[in-house]
Amino acid sequence: MEIYEEVRALCENAGEAAQRLALCSTDAKNRVLLHIADELAKKSEDIIKANDQDLLRAAENGVPPTMLDRLKLTAARIDAICASVRDIAALDDPIGKEENWSRPSGLQISRVRVPLGVVAIIYEARPNVTVDSAVLCLKTGNAVVLRGGKEAINTNKAIVKVLKSALEDCEIDPHSVELVTSTDRESANALMSMRGKVDVLIPRGGKGLIRSVVENAKVPVIETGAGNCHLYIDESADMDMAVKIAVNAKCSRPSVCNAVETVLVHSSVAASLLPTLADALKDYNVEIRGCPKTRVLIPDAAEATEEDYYTEYNDYILAVRVVDGVAAAIAHVNKYSTGHSEAIITSSKENAEKFLAEVNSAAVYVNASTRFTDGGEFGFGAEIGISTQKLHVRGPMGLEALTTEKYKIVGNGSIR
Repeated sequence: MEIYEEVRALCENAGEAAQRLALCSTDAKNRVLLHIADELAKKSEDIIKANDQDLLRAAENGVPPTMLDRLKLTAARIDAICASVRDIAALDDPIGKEENWSRPSGLQISRVRVPLGVVAIIYEARPNVTVDSAVLCLKTGNAVVLRGGKEAINTNKAIVKVLKSALEDCEIDPHSVELVTSTDRESANALMSMRGKVDVLIPRGGKGLIRSVVENAKVPVIETGAGNCHLYIDESADMDMAVKIAVNAKCSRPSVCNAVETVLVHSSVAASLLPTLADALKDYNVEIRGCPKTRVLIPDAAEATEEDYYTEYNDYILAVRVVDGVAAAIAHVNKYSTGHSEAIITSSKENAEKFLAEVNSAAVYVNASTRFTDGGEFGFGAEIGISTQKLHVRGPMGLEALTTEKYKIVGNGSIR
């Protein structure tokens, strides 16, 4: 009960702050964002020291190297975070944007963009999420309650200390950003139960975390993150392009949700492509798990099971399957995908358009890596998550995704 009361108090404080934050001008919000970027840069050594503690403990607890990479902060990564904050400050503020029309009744109606209120985030070992979430919420007039994983707790505390100090410096309520410091499961359960205190809850992490939040939360949830992403190499594909994109999509950062987990290859090009792809993947020690046709062409590939095609590995493991054409590839994707990001490599306009139209995922690419599914790459500055559902947003969630609508109606003694 003690943890429940602590979380409730954080949410109530955030709710009060949100009411004031919603009235802040765009200039005031941008000033605090720019100050946050400056202060994060100044305090980078303190943040990295805290991060080193988390990395040491995580390694001692057996966290795999690809997950440690998600946790790790370096001076370069903090510089990139600060640049992202400045990018968000430079973006248009969606709050207050409106559409206006009149009705025969004489009513003047405005539809206006307003904040959601209190946004809660439950996430794992991704310290950049702490900054991205806070800054996107502040820009849109929302307060945020953060509940990160135990692996990043020291880093998160150090970052939130900087955020709160920057808010105070700019005379904005520091309760606009709150951190749940308990990493017990009870604290996550408490946050999920804050109906009336939290307006929306966004989980960011692995499939288990997301499923737990979706199944147990008593507050509205936007489902995000799980990325069983696919790349289909068509018979008309440029083979050099296909190998280059496949290696990038799998190996540039395998621990993230936009990394490819399954490559599908047209049967007519499999014999020429798959050995070349396997050789390129050897440089990264990628384990290939393939269908029977794949294993003939890549003899050291392991046998792929049905479960493999459903799996988000977050590691240097790749499932491969030979298919008979674009229709078979689309059927595979729509069966096994989590609805995140899929790509086709092709020179056929017809096949490209078919793939774009029929694949049922948030982001669908032609001749490009799925690694571009990212708020920064889409021009949003950052994202608070990548929604894999259809309501109320889908794909990378930037500023507009953190707003809702309010109708303002003006009459002149109007009655109905």
